[in-house]
Amino acid sequence: HEEPAPTRQVVAPVLPVSPAPESVPGPNMGMILLREMLETLVLTVILFMLIRTGVQNYKIEGQSMQPNFQDGEYLLVNKLAYILNEPARGDVVVFHYPNDPERDFIKRIVGLPGDTVEVRDGQVYVNGAQAQEPYATEAINYSAPLTVVEPRTVYVLGDNRGNSEDSHRWGLLNQDLIIGTAWVVLYPFTEAGVVDHLEPVLSMPTALGP
Repeated sequence: HEEPAPTRQVVAPVLPVSPAPESVPGPNMGMILLREMLETLVLTVILFMLIRTGVQNYKIEGQSMQPNFQDGEYLLVNKLAYILNEPARGDVVVFHYPNDPERDFIKRIVGLPGDTVEVRDGQVYVNGAQAQEPYATEAINYSAPLTVVEPRTVYVLGDNRGNSEDSHRWGLLNQDLIIGTAWVVLYPFTEAGVVDHLEPVLSMPTALGP
């Protein structure tokens, strides 16, 4: 009888198995969190320094600016107010007291460089015109001689004219001593809001006929 044919083998090849890639350690979540916290802290410090460069908070002590600013009020001062602009009549400014720069005062500008300012008969006169000042309600109980406001200086008075140490006592204020303008009243909340810088209205006396 015939011998059976030898069995042949058939190969069903498969793709070679690639070695498993080495695992790469992922970022440490703790380090990521720490880095984000440090970045936030640095940005906060930078923002704080920028704000402090342009704005500063103050507490008013005294009554020389009543009735518009009260003793104990907190306000923000704009320290960049005169970077692009010049002082104007009616501006409420905070400045280093000329006779003691360690102390800071708050007053209102009534005279600019080139102006003449005089206080007589209970009235303020600027360039010979009577200043109508709705913000100053207290009667003036003093007089001040005619003063020519020099370059780079201003003439300042307190709104509470009967109780204020200002230019009528110690003279002109050098503009280099100005810190900035009163910007926002913060506290008490009942008075909170943006400060209104009211400019005095100058009115020449009406001439009398014969």
